Order: sequence, then structure tokens, then C-alpha cells
Amino acid sequence: MPELSKIEEISQGVVAGDRRSIARAITIIENDAPEAKTLISKIYSHTGKAHIIGLTGPSGSGKSTLIEKIVREYRRRGKSVGVVAVDPTSPFTGGAFLGDRIRMQELSTDEGVFIRSMATRNYPGGIAKATRDAVKILDAAGKDIVIVETVGAGQSEVEIIKVAETIVVIHAPGLGDDIQAIKAGLMEIADIFVVNKADRENAEKAITDIQAMLQLNTKEKAWKPPVLKTVALTGEGVPQLIEKLEEHRTFLKREKIGEKSLLRAETELVEAIKEKAVNSIIEELKREGKFQETLQKIMAKEIDPSSAAEKLLHSKFKKAK
Repeated sequence: MPELSKIEEISQGVVAGDRRSIARAITIIENDAPEAKTLISKIYSHTGKAHIIGLTGPSGSGKSTLIEKIVREYRRRGKSVGVVAVDPTSPFTGGAFLGDRIRMQELSTDEGVFIRSMATRNYPGGIAKATRDAVKILDAAGKDIVIVETVGAGQSEVEIIKVAETIVVIHAPGLGDDIQAIKAGLMEIADIFVVNKADRENAEKAITDIQAMLQLNTKEKAWKPPVLKTVALTGEGVPQLIEKLEEHRTFLKREKIGEKSLLRAETELVEAIKEKAVNSIIEELKREGKFQETLQKIMAKEIDPSSAAEKLLHSKFKKAK
């Protein structure tokens, strides 16, 4: 495990944009090492400059290929880019076609691009637990754009709102009932809809379906989510998508300053309080021997875990009064 002085060195390397330091920092937070909290506290003041974009959509919609084209377009515009792919089947981990892997490997040799794949490790919502901190590291490292690719699509995908400023929902024609997943889970949070593989049959129908669902949403919004067409394999429509991403970023700065940022800060604070409170209570119960004693009662089927937790907490808080 790195020593404190090593963490200082890594954090300084991250802020300087050193690729090796970035990689080491993400490994530390992904492994939930004890030094992770110190590392994040050291780089936190350097965050808040990157445009954080979340891309989500059903499997088969071409997210990874589209991301590759988006990264190339941003590089053509002189922007540095970080990518966090939260998907055990993403091309970054070798779970896609050879062509996808080759294209991504080409990108990773570009000094202005940093790509990292992260396993979800059964964390709900398509977002790995360490994703937020990985995004902070890339932000602190000076990346202009940070893209987060999430697993699949559906109700749980709304977790992306806790990470990204601009959320892009990708769909493709011919994916059957997956349009219902968009209807169920992502209509409220999507800032931009993209129908990828727009050269396919039924592309216009997919666009019409999404537009119809948007019209059914009666909640008044200052930002009207556009529905764009792309063909990721050729790059068609990608420059227009970048323009809309930039438009949304300008909108956030002008109209909705702080709203999403406040939500993300609140979420992180609540989760941090929960984690620290839970750890503190469990450590105290273990010191008092009550934790092990209750475990034995659960094993003996004398009490169920939920009732045991309620009893322990009631006892603890009653004592604290």
C-alpha cells in the first residue's frame, strides 16, 4: 500500500496531468484502499472545470463506437478527454469486436486522451461505486471533457445523474422493447437523445417514438432535449452532437447554474455520512461484543437480520439519549 508521502506524490502527479499518476490514483480508489479518501481530499480543490458527460443506452445501441467518434471529434477541436467505461463487456476490457478494441487502443496512445474501464462490481444503477472519484481524478488532471459510459439502460440508469452534468441517451432502431426502457427510466433525466445506426430501417420511426414520448411529458422544462441522428461507424452526425453538448453546457452555466452540482454534492455528502455513521456504529458494536453475539443468534435462527438490526440500533440510540 502506498505511504502517505506516496499519496502526496501521486496527487501532485494527477494535478500535473501525469498519466502514470492518474492510472495509479484510479487503481487506489477502485480498490477502495485506505489512502483513497486522503487522495481525493488532496485533489478535490482542483476539480470542477471539466464538462462531465454521461452516455447510456441499451446494449447494441453502439455506445462504445459512438464514444470513440466523439473523442476523436473533441480532439480535432483541441480538447483533452478522459473516458470512464463502466461496463464489464466494454471494448476496453476486451468484450467487444476486434475492430472496436483496435480503435480504442489507437485512442489510448494519444497523450490528450485517458481511457479507463471499471467493473460495476454489482453496484446498482450501472455506475461503479468508484466512478465518481475516477471522474474527479480526470477532472483534477485537467481533462476538458470527461465521458462516462454506463452499463445497459433502464430504470436504474438514473444513477448517472449523480455523476454527469449532461446526459445523453442512445438508442438504435431494431432493439425491440428497449424503447420502453427509455420511456420507463430515462425520459426525465436525458438532456440529449441520440438515435444511432440511423442508416438502418426504422430509424425515423425510433425518432418519432422518442419525440412522441417527449411530448407526453407535460413537465415544463427550460431545456428541450433534442433528438439527433448518428451513424457511429462513419461518424455521421457526430459534429452536430458535439454542438448540442456544447450548447447544453452553455445552458447549464447560464440558466441552471448550480442545480445539478448541488444535487451531486448533496448525494455525495449523504452517502459519505451514511458510510461513516454505519462504520462507526458497527465498530462500536464489535468493541462491545454485541455484533458477534447477535450474529450467533441469527445463525441459530433466534432472530432475523432485520429485527436484529432494529433491536441493536434502538438499544444504541436509547443509550445515547
